Amino acid sequence: MPDESVPAESVTGDAVAAQLVQYSVDRGIARIALDSPRNRNALSAALVEQLTRALDTAGAQDDVRAVELTHTGSTFCAGADLSEASQGGMKAGAERVMTLLKLIVSLRKPVVGSIDGHVRAGGLGLVGACDIVLAGPKSTFAFTEVKLGLAAAMISLTTLPKMEPRAASRYFLTGETFDAATAARIGLITDAVADIDAGTLAVLDLLRAASPQGLRETKPLLTAAVLDGFDTKAASLAELSARLFGSAEAAEGMAAFLEKRRPSFAAE
Repeated sequence: MPDESVPAESVTGDAVAAQLVQYSVDRGIARIALDSPRNRNALSAALVEQLTRALDTAGAQDDVRAVELTHTGSTFCAGADLSEASQGGMKAGAERVMTLLKLIVSLRKPVVGSIDGHVRAGGLGLVGACDIVLAGPKSTFAFTEVKLGLAAAMISLTTLPKMEPRAASRYFLTGETFDAATAARIGLITDAVADIDAGTLAVLDLLRAASPQGLRETKPLLTAAVLDGFDTKAASLAELSARLFGSAEAAEGMAAFLEKRRPSFAAE
């Protein structure tokens, strides 16, 4: 079963909160924080919309040379919002998330992930989309889709190009939880740090010292192959994700998780 303390995907909608994403600019760095701790910063339609708007704002501001993507609460992102998934319409949701991931990769400014919390399922797609990712000691990671009758379809576009292939096979297929040191060793993140604030500040200061033009023209060299994957595979992977969310096996997997029981498809 997925960790009960940190769901593989969010199990509670967050329609009440009006503002789910924080945005501020400090000395050339736009800080964007996922701020929906009630549902563990799940990728609800509202959060995805607000995060997309914040990234568009950062991309358009001449005084912003890089973006810090971070979070409030103990979870960076728990993945898809299962309350929305249970209501259907997952094709539109899958397409929204796919567009968001591509936006992060294609943004002509570096995006630095600063994480000190749990990351599950679709949240790992955000991690893979960032250019640099630091994770503190409270961070844990898991590709939990396989335990729910799903597959890490869309997020494979941003995570597989970064990860060591044998490690990707292990963690995609088992859904097991691993720590920041392991995430760094297999290439999912850039570095595991003891002090996330100090580590993030050090990287951001290096970007502040760099040429905006240099940053802007260097990033496309690093992301070209990933963007090619979006161009050729995004539509089919979004369809696969939506189809799996609508399947009977996934319905059983999500119901079993919510009811804290063993799913019927799990072997004894």
